[in-house]
Amino acid sequence: VVNTCAVTAAATSDSRQKARQAHQAGAQRIVLTGCWATLEPDKARDLPGVSDVISNLEKMNLPLKVVESEFLDFDTEPIARQPLPGVHSHTRAFIKAQDGCDNFCTFCVTRVARGKGQSIPKEEILEDILRAERGGVREIVLSGVHLGSWGRDGDNDETITDLLSYLLNHSHIERIRLSSIEPWDLDERFFELWKDPRLCPHLHLPLQSGSAGVLKRMARHTSPAAFADLISMVRSNIPGVSITTDIIVGFPGESEAEFDESLTFVNQMQFSGGHVFRYSMRDGTAAAKFPNQVDGKTSKMRAKIINAAIKASEEKYLSSFIGREVDVLWEASGVQSDKGWTLHGLADYYMKVEALADSNRWNKLDKVRIETIKNDSLIGKISKFD
Repeated sequence: VVNTCAVTAAATSDSRQKARQAHQAGAQRIVLTGCWATLEPDKARDLPGVSDVISNLEKMNLPLKVVESEFLDFDTEPIARQPLPGVHSHTRAFIKAQDGCDNFCTFCVTRVARGKGQSIPKEEILEDILRAERGGVREIVLSGVHLGSWGRDGDNDETITDLLSYLLNHSHIERIRLSSIEPWDLDERFFELWKDPRLCPHLHLPLQSGSAGVLKRMARHTSPAAFADLISMVRSNIPGVSITTDIIVGFPGESEAEFDESLTFVNQMQFSGGHVFRYSMRDGTAAAKFPNQVDGKTSKMRAKIINAAIKASEEKYLSSFIGREVDVLWEASGVQSDKGWTLHGLADYYMKVEALADSNRWNKLDKVRIETIKNDSLIGKISKFD
């Protein structure tokens, strides 16, 4: 089963490559699902060896379609989906809270592939988290295509803030992290929740561009001024917060002046990290028909410049932790000769941390005093054991 992606042309190409690799490896059946298979089912079926294409709408029935077995006709009620987070010995579990999107960003094909926003009931989300706890997971990451819209399709006027409050009050999971949340989905009540130390002080807020004109053409519900005000609110309510972002360069019509505006704004925001993407034309999106498409060479150069700017602010942010203590969840470990165990983990601020220990500390939550920086990781010593 190949779960395809269509967010960029490169992702689509990778999906096709995986299907071809499965065929070359001698797979007797190949089933494609996911966003690209949903958007272009005929092209998906034309790939060598593909026996079936299952759209996102049918994905929940994928096991039955794949097995293709005859079942005895018992008089039974349908069995609900039962995910088992934690059974694969991971320290973190990604918990799906929402799917689909009601935004119409002109560059994004996900809205077409995933459909309208759909919230998973909070009781089901909680049950997934409790299963993760029972499986030994110590951090959960709430995920969704448009996570901040959670509750809007319901009848109770609940919001993502209400969901987080409910999960904090009904679970004992030690860390709750948000995968990504749109900047226009946050209000003052949202930030009050961060008084609870179980909420990780890290927010991924996709900006996409620091140019007012480009944001307008993207149909993003924000502006540089509104985004800057939000960042000020975030930093005043969550001390030391890590703010990461996404930036697209080479969007249709992005002039040199608009790119310079975006670069200046990115430098002003001082993000602690981020992803930079070159605009990828996707059929079915409004931006694919926009005039003045930016050439690949220019986009590549602009991506390099923005990447360097974010890298500089990331290094500055990491340096601010030298001499400080951070809470680290150890995710991997290995024996390093006579020095003991080399531990690799993730701080609550979403930074990679390394340390040495006399024993395997995998899945332990220790306090680490940071001493230096090596590559993209903080290096320190354990100051308080779990």
